[in-house]
Amino acid sequence: MTDFALKELLLLDWSLPSAAENLAADEFLLSCCEKSGELQLLRFWEPTTYFVVVGYGNKVAEEVNLGFCQQSGIGVYRRCSGGGTVLQGPGCLNYALILKISDDSFTRSIPETNVHLMHKQAAALHKATGAAVTVQGYTDLTVKNYKVSGNAQKRGRTHLLFHGTLLLNLDLAKIGDALKSPPRMPDYRQSRSHIHFVSNLPRVSTHEIKKSFCHEWQARQEWKPDEPMSDEWAEKYRSPEWNFKF
Repeated sequence: MTDFALKELLLLDWSLPSAAENLAADEFLLSCCEKSGELQLLRFWEPTTYFVVVGYGNKVAEEVNLGFCQQSGIGVYRRCSGGGTVLQGPGCLNYALILKISDDSFTRSIPETNVHLMHKQAAALHKATGAAVTVQGYTDLTVKNYKVSGNAQKRGRTHLLFHGTLLLNLDLAKIGDALKSPPRMPDYRQSRSHIHFVSNLPRVSTHEIKKSFCHEWQARQEWKPDEPMSDEWAEKYRSPEWNFKF
């Protein structure tokens, strides 16, 4: 099996003003890569406000404290990939990998992609922080049995999107206010409340994390979209029909 998906990975450090735009950008970039045929990307972005993001198939009423979010001005959005519900905000660093699907690489199936990418991300975080980083619950990264990163995958026709959030300096108390206990929990969580389950990474800068991820993925050359993202992409993520569909 080859490491095909590591070839010619380009870098995009691209934070947009709103939650809807940033969530839309990952799907927009997946479309760009599929149109190009060979383009593969590593993107970083950082939120400046608090908002909740539910996985594609999650039910908002089961996972989100809507009353608190509405009173606090915390928007609720749905992403295009699966996975659990998370609180985003200042102190989070997001990444997205868009890789070409190939029958002779780890990208050929969902399980193989999860295993390969999670171990590479764990290695990158270990190099940046010096901490022992463990993969648990399929797509969680943990330090001392506390979750520091959640990740999810969406597969297109020719490329896949694998993205996640890294907790660096998030106000963790807000998670328990904004989110209910999830109806499904990984075994390692052992029914712990949010505040006893998640943690920020050991003291590390966003620069060091980005540097380590770029080294792990050999992403050195910067890239920008040939055309700007149209507002239609963000409109989807602003739409109550999309965000509250379940």
